[in-house]
Amino acid sequence: MSDDLGSFSLIELFRVEAEGQIGLLTRHLLALERGPAGPEVLEEMMRAAHSLKGAARIVDLTPAVQVAHAMEDRLVAAQRGEIVLDRDTVDALLQGVDWLAQISKLNEADVAGWTAAQATALSAYVASLTATPGARVAEAASAPVVEKAKAEGPAPEAMDRVLRVTAEKLNRLLGLAGESLVESRRLEPFNRSLLRLKRVQQELARSLERLRETLGERADDRVRGYLHEVQARAAESRVLLQDRIEEIDRFDRAATQLSSRLYREAQAVRMRPFADGAAAFPRMVRDLARQLGKEARLTVAGENTQVDRDVLEKIEAPLTHLLRNAVDHGLEDAETRINAGKPACGELRLEARHRAGMLIVTVSDDGRGVDLEGLRAAVVRKNFTTAEVAANLSSQEVLDFLFLPGFSLKTEITEISGRGVGLDVVQSMLKALRGTVRIHTHPGRGTTFELHLPVTLSVVRALLVDVAGEPYALPLAAVVRVLRVERPQVETAEGRPHFAFDGGRAALVFAREVLELGEAPAGSDDWCVVVLGDKSVRHGLVVDKFLGERELVVQPLDPRLGKIEDVAAAAVLEDGSPALILDVEDLRRSMGRLTSEAGAGRWSRVREAAVESRCQRVLVVDDSLTVRELERKLLLSRGYDVAVAVDGMEGWNAVRTGEFDLIITDVDMPRMDGIELVKLIKADERLKSRPVMIVSYKDREEDRRRGLDAGADYYLTKGSFHDESLLEAVVDLIGPARGAHA
Repeated sequence: MSDDLGSFSLIELFRVEAEGQIGLLTRHLLALERGPAGPEVLEEMMRAAHSLKGAARIVDLTPAVQVAHAMEDRLVAAQRGEIVLDRDTVDALLQGVDWLAQISKLNEADVAGWTAAQATALSAYVASLTATPGARVAEAASAPVVEKAKAEGPAPEAMDRVLRVTAEKLNRLLGLAGESLVESRRLEPFNRSLLRLKRVQQELARSLERLRETLGERADDRVRGYLHEVQARAAESRVLLQDRIEEIDRFDRAATQLSSRLYREAQAVRMRPFADGAAAFPRMVRDLARQLGKEARLTVAGENTQVDRDVLEKIEAPLTHLLRNAVDHGLEDAETRINAGKPACGELRLEARHRAGMLIVTVSDDGRGVDLEGLRAAVVRKNFTTAEVAANLSSQEVLDFLFLPGFSLKTEITEISGRGVGLDVVQSMLKALRGTVRIHTHPGRGTTFELHLPVTLSVVRALLVDVAGEPYALPLAAVVRVLRVERPQVETAEGRPHFAFDGGRAALVFAREVLELGEAPAGSDDWCVVVLGDKSVRHGLVVDKFLGERELVVQPLDPRLGKIEDVAAAAVLEDGSPALILDVEDLRRSMGRLTSEAGAGRWSRVREAAVESRCQRVLVVDDSLTVRELERKLLLSRGYDVAVAVDGMEGWNAVRTGEFDLIITDVDMPRMDGIELVKLIKADERLKSRPVMIVSYKDREEDRRRGLDAGADYYLTKGSFHDESLLEAVVDLIGPARGAHA
């Protein structure tokens, strides 16, 4: 055993080996369902089972020995042509793979108890596997075949040497390598300063020459001697400086290349092929389709695409949701597919690739696609919006409703779907990874979900801008375009500046206003604008200056600070100064509020709150754009002053910094849910008297009790509320609006 593996226990070594062999068995068994296997595939599977049996015997895992031995016998029989590996046999062998996977994950202390508890079930499985006619092959008879295969078969490839390193140490290593990359770039501005010094020296030499010419014959010998000496010293220092500049330039290039290589190597340690995270999906799709009475096959493309292991781990759950939804919602049953002229077996495709510095992961199916008109009807039926508004929504806007919490097109609740849980979880997880998701659907031909993710979470390529004399970073992946907008190009609509962009209009918002850093400077003939957003909504963020692109090492903020509005993380620039990395999703929401009817007067309303006769202010906290807008318009129509927040964290920031007579909140929201928001409000001495209403899809008595126990003053369900019930509840809590339009 190598020194690198010396710290592993025997059972840990078995676990490492089992992981690889189980993956191999699973891949080949699933392939068998698509067609017969050649002798080399059967040989490889038999060898895997045999290796697992031997390894399990060494670590005294008797259950694994029994399962692997039974599987080996069946595979040897298939090699000899005594049995055919049909669908039922593949099912039985896959059950054996499941047993081996379960056993390999046991801790040493748990083996005896697990063996005793599972003895009956395990014995029944082994008996069923060996009872099939022709499947039982005596070990004595099979041993020569195995030995022959081992002797004549190709030598297995040497395994990579394994080093036991904790994820925490890898993170620290990558962090230090990233800092080294940043530090190496400090030489560049230093080198530039030396070049400026060289120019100053050149000016000095010219000045001395002009002085010599001016003095001419009037200077005595002593002055001419001093002048000559000064010129000689200046020339000598100029040569020395040039030598040092060239030397530092060489060192700068070498240090930058070395630190870049170091960072790439450290990053490579954290990178894993996409196949590592996708290995279990083909089996999951196959088993789920069987459970639903369908036929489905998953193809994984881009298996060698390198992905940060943190990203790979965190996208497992979203991909699981999307694949399960594709099988359950997207694919038709075999009869329906055949009638539609499609193959009986549905095709799913999971692909990973790099594009423009991003990781693009797509999940697609060739199923029925999304019924857009049915979706519109469901949106209206579930009171997300009115029929008039729904009729005018674009296809992409309608599809976005699928990501709302509690939304499902299934009318029946099963173990797989219909509970309204899934796509909202996908979107929340992707936002936590600084990623986005888009849906493309073609009725009758299928649906594709496209995930855009960072390749790594530790370093971000960013646009550096100046706002009020301080540097801020915007991740380049979120920047649509950077441009200068001249004042004649700017028009005013509804009190806000806009400009023409890509055939549409983009609202201009000053970064100083969003970040509450004072008024924007006046007098400039053009504005530095960073365009953010998607095709449906674009905003132009006006900054003071562009500072260029940078590759920044992400430094998480101290968790004790909580979530700071519009800020995601921090970084250190090459000159050692700190910079804040802005949260683009937060930023877009803040810009949207400022450009909306309710948000246009955000800053002035705080001052107006001190006026005794003001109308009551209501804060609506909901991550659903549609629900927020519906509630906002209802309340505005009755004369209330309304502000909005897109999740509990933003709501908490608004409550702490503004004056509100009522807070209306959803429960299920990213970052901070409504229950936690209510608890925070009621635990604050200054805020606890403010009434809070929960409006949620959760209509069970225990959900209602949980909200009221947290301190909510009213609990209303979205599934049952209509215009009057919400307004009546508001009047009960804070009375009718007063002086709203005075």
